[in-house]
Amino acid sequence: MLDKLKKIVSEFDDLGGKLSDPAVMNDIKEYQRISQEYSNLKDKATLSQKYIDILNEIEDLNSMVDHEVDSDVKELAESELIDLNAKLADLEKELNTLLIETDPDDAKNIILEIRSGTGGIEAALFAEDLFRMYLRYAEAQNWSTDLMSLNQNDGGGVKEAIVSLKGTNVFGYMKYESGVHRVQRVPETESSGRVHTSAATVAVLPEVENIDIEINDTDIKIDTYRASGAGGQHVNKTESAIRITHLESGLVVTCQDESSQHKNKDKAMKVLRARLYDVQREQQAKERANVRKSMVSTGDRSAKIRTYNFPQGRVTDHRINLTLYKLNEIINGDLNELIQNLKIEDHKNHLTS
Repeated sequence: MLDKLKKIVSEFDDLGGKLSDPAVMNDIKEYQRISQEYSNLKDKATLSQKYIDILNEIEDLNSMVDHEVDSDVKELAESELIDLNAKLADLEKELNTLLIETDPDDAKNIILEIRSGTGGIEAALFAEDLFRMYLRYAEAQNWSTDLMSLNQNDGGGVKEAIVSLKGTNVFGYMKYESGVHRVQRVPETESSGRVHTSAATVAVLPEVENIDIEINDTDIKIDTYRASGAGGQHVNKTESAIRITHLESGLVVTCQDESSQHKNKDKAMKVLRARLYDVQREQQAKERANVRKSMVSTGDRSAKIRTYNFPQGRVTDHRINLTLYKLNEIINGDLNELIQNLKIEDHKNHLTS
């Protein structure tokens, strides 16, 4: 284990040196790639160095205990050894979890898709709540957001929202959110005070580049049309909206939020690549299912994963049987406790598989 920890520290130091290399600094893509690797390795390297330092201290104190003549000094050294060995044991547990081989997609940015499900207007209002919840969580994580598509319901709320989230380990945190989210609350239009149940689906797709998913011009059909809805005179007079159909899979992506046809096409292609990649991931997950059934990160969006019960002020994650009576905090973007518990359970599954 010690050799592995030293290697992590060495790699981290090497990456830090490369970031100050003028040749790297002048290459934006290379600088971003190395910065991402440096950021991803930081927690592991910090804990690894701490473990190595404590191990060195223990070695020095053991030597002192073996050779020290003064009984008071020897007793003090033995007392320090007890404390340091306890710290080392705690660090070892933390490192065992941190050193689990992570999903290679964890460091990727994501495309987040939220759609209202069963429940009519109330479902659309709940989808809007989820959309706002994730934007607030992203802001707290210092991630950047880019709205790619927003389809609002006539009666209020959101029918579909697609947003790009960029930052450090975005997929690693957000992948646990894929699935069916259910809400139980009394709609404002309900005069009898009866609790209604509605649902919305969330898809978390790793954002991919051309090197991950190659799409040839012959693989797709592109249609242009005039954008509908608000957008000013330019939107109404030009065919700036884009519809891309992937011929083999039948996947269809539309984008009309930008006034430029070129920008709409870029956004639509980004979504298409992410969806095609997600299809590949799901296929691979099914192939691995007979080897290990994951309680947490299945990514199965047909599965009910969480219930938000407003009358009782609770949120229950059904995958890990966790109930938190802090609905207001969660719906306002405080997802840390939920996600940390999901991560811990996911790590346990990896350790026992």
